[in-house]
Amino acid sequence: MKPDLAAAASLLLALAATAGAVTFNATDAASGTGGGQRFEQAVGLAYASQVLSNASTFIWSAFNQTSAADRKAVDAVTLVVEDVGGAVAFTSDDVITLSAPYVGNFSGDVKAEVTGVLFHETTHVWQWDGQGTADGGLIEGIADFVRLKAGYAPGHWVQPGQGDRWDQGYDVTARFLDYCDSLKPGFVALLNAKTKDGYSDDFFVQILGKSVQQLWQEYKAKYA
Repeated sequence: MKPDLAAAASLLLALAATAGAVTFNATDAASGTGGGQRFEQAVGLAYASQVLSNASTFIWSAFNQTSAADRKAVDAVTLVVEDVGGAVAFTSDDVITLSAPYVGNFSGDVKAEVTGVLFHETTHVWQWDGQGTADGGLIEGIADFVRLKAGYAPGHWVQPGQGDRWDQGYDVTARFLDYCDSLKPGFVALLNAKTKDGYSDDFFVQILGKSVQQLWQEYKAKYA
């Protein structure tokens, strides 16, 4: 049987960028699908690789990780565009998977959307998670906080003050963290650093002098 040359070509279709000692790779493993083709036309592997690099540099600055010793020991960050559904994207260790069907079905500026998604997912590569003990809503909120500060928050996000719980995750928690960061610039960087070896809600008290619930009530009152 002859090998599937199209499939082989799609696996080899990759480009890389670098920042410091880290390599950033992008591969389209779904180039035979509509979503994969739209990714290549509207975003492109070279651009995606550069976004991973730019996002990492932005995250290191946002987390005040000025040297490699402050960061996770990651040598390469890889993006793979896959023909998978059920999620926009997900990250496992240093591999980011982007859903080709999501790209194909997205209505709007897909390049801007993918850029924002990659800032979010790249944050998961570099952020600490309390050795697995940190609240999932906080982890997602920090990733969206980075996306917000980078200027890639989409228009459908909640407005400041909206949401039901501080740890609701994603845009709700991102807006709350932005408020906390306004009280003490660099708050999120300090919170992330404290989360390297474990996690406690008391970190909010240690950094801002108030419990997270009190901060949430004051945040809600400010935008009531």
